[in-house]
Amino acid sequence: MIGGFANIFKIPELKRRITFTLAMLIVYRVGVQVPTPGVDSTALASIFAAAKGTLLGLVDMFSGGALERLSVFALGIMPYISASIILQLLTVVVPHLEQLKKEGEAGRKKITQYTRYGTVVLSIIQGLGIAVGLETMTAPGGAAVVLTPGWGFRLMTVITLTAGTAFIMWLGEQITERGIGNGISLIIFTGIVCRMPVAIGQTFQLLSTGEIGIFLVILLVVMMVAVIGVIIFVEQGQRRIAVQYAKRVVGRRMYGGQSTHLPLKINSAGVIPPIFASSIIMFPATIASFINVPWMKSVADALMPGQLLYELIFVGFIIFFCYFYTAVTFNPTDVADNMKKAGGFIPGIRPGRRTAEHIDRVLSRITLGGAVYVSVICVLPSVLISQFNVPFYFGGTALLIVVGVAIDTISQIESHMLTRHYEGFLKGGSGRIRGRQ
Repeated sequence: MIGGFANIFKIPELKRRITFTLAMLIVYRVGVQVPTPGVDSTALASIFAAAKGTLLGLVDMFSGGALERLSVFALGIMPYISASIILQLLTVVVPHLEQLKKEGEAGRKKITQYTRYGTVVLSIIQGLGIAVGLETMTAPGGAAVVLTPGWGFRLMTVITLTAGTAFIMWLGEQITERGIGNGISLIIFTGIVCRMPVAIGQTFQLLSTGEIGIFLVILLVVMMVAVIGVIIFVEQGQRRIAVQYAKRVVGRRMYGGQSTHLPLKINSAGVIPPIFASSIIMFPATIASFINVPWMKSVADALMPGQLLYELIFVGFIIFFCYFYTAVTFNPTDVADNMKKAGGFIPGIRPGRRTAEHIDRVLSRITLGGAVYVSVICVLPSVLISQFNVPFYFGGTALLIVVGVAIDTISQIESHMLTRHYEGFLKGGSGRIRGRQ
């Protein structure tokens, strides 16, 4: 593995892509530190200090700590993800969008443009909701969060937060095109990883004051290692369907006749379902938590992590998006048709429609297992917070994103090295790191 990392710097293009990616992520972290004008940062920080383990704490984790400071990147990348969800759902029901999807690169660019417009609209709505809510909030000591309330502050906040989200969206696209890929996922990954030292420091602080015991800390470390092992094991897991290719005679030579397999990922949707589910729940819940209206407060309280309604909705969205995203990215009919054209067939299954039905049936079963696995991992933080008073979101969506994105990034770097005939991170074909692409 050490030799694999050393080979990175021998490939100029890969070295340039990694350097560009790191530079863009540094720009993102610098922007997290830039505050929005007109807000008392001390009063806002005291509010978030009392919100650990709540919805605000979860939203702040996805923004990389930007919401706690109400920086220019406070909305994070969630409006973009929400807009992407809406466009993907509309693609199924709107004929025009469905036609654009089939037009290849030109249609993809048009859908991306619509997604950008939707991101700006959602950012304006969320930014206005946060600005209005901040004007009604006071710190535990009684200090007002907003220094000069009014429409001037609201417009400034909306413009600042919307511009920040648009800039993050641009950063993600640049990392995808000119970096090592997965720009949006890497931005979320960076925000979560940068919050981990704070969470570890809080744990040791509680340990020193005696609020949690050393046995619980050891148990958390063991559990974290076990959860990481489970995530890596399942993310690399495949269901292989045997495929046989018929022999063909071309001239005087005979081709084909070999046996291979069709690999189906257990969790083919990756980290997309929990990100999408969190984004959908956060959008109304974030606005509700900032607006001081009784029924809105009731909605915010019901959608807090640990509440039964929140967990049920969260798990339901995860299962839905596991199936939805798998259906969008993998078409059994196209796979069966391509297999038939190449002279391939699944032993015991007729080529064509029967093959597509068989693949779809197998994919549906393993997707259910993958959805259950993702749901269990993602509800783990709520159990730890409610039962063991853990001061941060251990495991769950955060750990799944960190491990999943790390696997995909290493896989892409390894692919660059192998295509240029350099040794990868692991020796031997059986040790090849597989991403979710």
